[in-house]
Amino acid sequence: MESPSTITHNSPGALVVSLDSELHWGVRDKKAVEVYKRNLSGVRSVVPRILEAFQRYEIHATWAIVGFLFFSSKAELIEHLPALKPHYTCSRLTPYGDIGGIGADEGTDPFHYALSLVKAIAAQSNQEIATHTFSHYYCMEPGQDVMAFRADIEAAVAIMRKHNLTPESIVFPRNQVNPEYVAILPEYGITSYRGAPWYCVGKEEPFFSFYIRAATRLLDTYLAIYGHNTYSYEQMRRSMPFNIQSDRMLRPYSRRFRALEPLRLRRILTAMEFAAKKKRVFHLWWHPHNFGVEQERNLAALEHILARYARLRESHGMVSRNMRELSHELLRDSGVEPA
Repeated sequence: MESPSTITHNSPGALVVSLDSELHWGVRDKKAVEVYKRNLSGVRSVVPRILEAFQRYEIHATWAIVGFLFFSSKAELIEHLPALKPHYTCSRLTPYGDIGGIGADEGTDPFHYALSLVKAIAAQSNQEIATHTFSHYYCMEPGQDVMAFRADIEAAVAIMRKHNLTPESIVFPRNQVNPEYVAILPEYGITSYRGAPWYCVGKEEPFFSFYIRAATRLLDTYLAIYGHNTYSYEQMRRSMPFNIQSDRMLRPYSRRFRALEPLRLRRILTAMEFAAKKKRVFHLWWHPHNFGVEQERNLAALEHILARYARLRESHGMVSRNMRELSHELLRDSGVEPA
């Protein structure tokens, strides 16, 4: 097989879109349901609208979904819990203690179950269902270890297969990419993950450093503090599983910063245009619950971005790829036929 360093890639620039689908499991250690209820409730109405926009603009997207959301009842969820669970030093990070207090099923508790949404997404063309781990697992927090991570991934793969889905991509919660854990992903059929720039990794840390990093990330939403951050095909091919690194989070509309909205959009559009012209990959991501409120404004911003993508498709041949499709292309470039 030809060495990856000698392979040339003639593919056009690509737009990759991924969404971290987690409902309350993704924010439970930071926000109670009562505090974040409007955002969480809005997921049910905004996901179909996002899917409609994706179909209209022919967007291929990856939906990374927490394994807990694949169940239709508490009894079924409890039945499928892994025997080995993470023991985080910070006890509030573990979700297992919350299970006793959730509703009986999706009908009574739309914040902790989402099987109907999973099925609706999977039924749409070009939408990949990936894993966001089983329990919204934090891979870089003290107390957990590789054996607990293996148990978590095995549970995630098992529940997806029960619904005739095979995960080939993963998005690590809070962008906590642990190299030791990345190395074992191929054992579970996972060939790509969404990496993150160093300044986007979220984990427990001293308040001062967290505040500085968060403030800088916010500023980068509007000004090019960290540059375009697009990724080349050559960079992705350097490792296996493939690191399909994120470039930009599509932050939700903020009334507080509404005067800066043109800068927020320009930041994204400029980077996407750069990727199209230079034949690089631009990876945009967000959480559906980010769009749960201010839906009209958030969807208008998404529409603007997708319309620009459509123009770049016409002018520069830019393509839309989900993470699985892109990893398959990279495998073929390396002389390997995807399974």
